[in-house]
Amino acid sequence: MTVNVQIDNDVAEVVLNRPSKFNAVNEEMAGELLAAIDDATRSGCRAMLLRGEGRGFCAGRDLGDANPADEDAEAILVEQFNPLFERLRAVPVPTIAAVQGPALGVGLGLAFACDVVFVGESAKVGSPFAGIGCVLDSAGHRHFVERLGPHRALEMIYSGALISGRVAAELGLVNRCFADDALLDEARTFATSVAAGPTAAFALSKQIVQRMDREHMSFDDVLTAEAEAQGAASRTADYAEGIGAFQAKRQPTFTGK
Repeated sequence: MTVNVQIDNDVAEVVLNRPSKFNAVNEEMAGELLAAIDDATRSGCRAMLLRGEGRGFCAGRDLGDANPADEDAEAILVEQFNPLFERLRAVPVPTIAAVQGPALGVGLGLAFACDVVFVGESAKVGSPFAGIGCVLDSAGHRHFVERLGPHRALEMIYSGALISGRVAAELGLVNRCFADDALLDEARTFATSVAAGPTAAFALSKQIVQRMDREHMSFDDVLTAEAEAQGAASRTADYAEGIGAFQAKRQPTFTGK
């Protein structure tokens, strides 16, 4: 298998396992990753961590068998890869990516489809497509423009320059950067902490954030959505537990229900 799923402490760890190829994704691996995301979602996990084995998170599409004279590049994206990003973005629980080494093309899209992106100092992020005559894909335009602004996005696209994990964090392209040997422990600790939190409420916040992006909600619309979400949260056991624990001056024990 080129993708593994491990579940521990309510965290589903989805592992890209093709390290000899820097976890570059071919057609077979794309299908296995889609199935792994679905399996992890159905497992009842309360958080999901996406990572890669070896020295790289994911170097992108495996071009080893590419046939540029004959392939339908649009169909490859629409049928093989875009469903991965859409499915990952739609996972209802919090998702965290732990990125070491290259996260390029498809790898960039997978990492940035997650809610939170932690990187190691060795991370390499950018758009190398200028060197192969291709267009940045995997929602890279959206991620760069949203997080860096149009001017920096186009500079990265035009230059083909790759930036380090440290610079990516300083620019706000990712959440945080850690030493490579600390990255996985930090990501697992964060994922475990999130999974122990009020994940039903987190899911409602995730829905609001995605609606704000998708629907360009007004200030009043956000207030209404938050009130509706708070009403839904108030009917959960976590809501009663959280407020009861606050009143009793004790630590809450959340169940995600």
